[in-house]
Amino acid sequence: MTAAAPVVKSASESRVGESICDCVGNTPVVALRRLFPDPGVEVVAKLELMNPGGSMKDRSARYIVESGLRDGTIPAGGTLVESSSGNFGIALAMAARVHGLRFTCVVDPKTTTANLALLRHLGADVHVVDEVDEAGGYLLSRIRRVHELLAGMPGAVWINQYANDRNWQAYYHGTGAELAEQLAEPPTVLFGAVSTTGSVLGCARRLRERFPDLRVVAVDAVGSVIFGGRPGRRDIPGIGSSRVPELCRPEEIDQVVYVDDVDAALGCRELLAAEGIFAGGSTGSVVAAIRRTLPVLPRPCRVVAIFPDRGDRYLDLVYDDDWLAAARARRDRETDD
Repeated sequence: MTAAAPVVKSASESRVGESICDCVGNTPVVALRRLFPDPGVEVVAKLELMNPGGSMKDRSARYIVESGLRDGTIPAGGTLVESSSGNFGIALAMAARVHGLRFTCVVDPKTTTANLALLRHLGADVHVVDEVDEAGGYLLSRIRRVHELLAGMPGAVWINQYANDRNWQAYYHGTGAELAEQLAEPPTVLFGAVSTTGSVLGCARRLRERFPDLRVVAVDAVGSVIFGGRPGRRDIPGIGSSRVPELCRPEEIDQVVYVDDVDAALGCRELLAAEGIFAGGSTGSVVAAIRRTLPVLPRPCRVVAIFPDRGDRYLDLVYDDDWLAAARARRDRETDD
């Protein structure tokens, strides 16, 4: 007797993704009771660092690329160009590889060695800008290089995450929508790190539809100008900006907390020691901001934090003792001055 052929389920029935892009999202929420044991306070974190590319930027890269391919604003087989400090570039490189697109990424000397290696292994054409711009950083120089590249690449598409509405929409339909379902009880306050402001605004807009009393705290870097701060040196990539993003809507933010490189690194280390969560610099900044803000929050309160990035790309920064010692010494000198 011939054995019956096995039944093969479709991808949708078996929940098998068609590509790594289908694995983006559906990240868990975890309580941080070891790190924040304060009575009357519950702190929970959305672990966006568990996206396959290592950060929440997987969401915006996937959404922007796939939406663009659907409506034709990104041509099949075309070329993408973007300025990135690391995580968004890696996410775009991953999406470009899956969808058969070419990708040119403009970075700067503060991009970590790990990020550079990942970009190149994913097939990105990497351009490093080493000219410090008039704001004391590299972002404006990177954008100038983007325009130079576009002039010589007819048909190439600049993603422009700082002005692209699909950036915040990715988080409105993604992270924010998931949190709205995952949070059974109304949250008091949302903490989110900012660079383009797309993630915190998208999440806040979606959550406020269900929880209208939600307060939103933007966690920015000391030296960032997004909300009118004084420009200055910033060594941890992925948080802050030397220009105001076109997406930014300060009226939708209730409070801004500024965190320097040292406190961000200490936040990373504290989170790892207490909860075993290996996170990157933006996440450490969120931890530090929560720690600083908790004493003035009402009781009882429920804090929701977005943890945007994984820690493996920051081993030579926030997890390096020599780097942290140098950052402390620099902060002490600046304080004395």
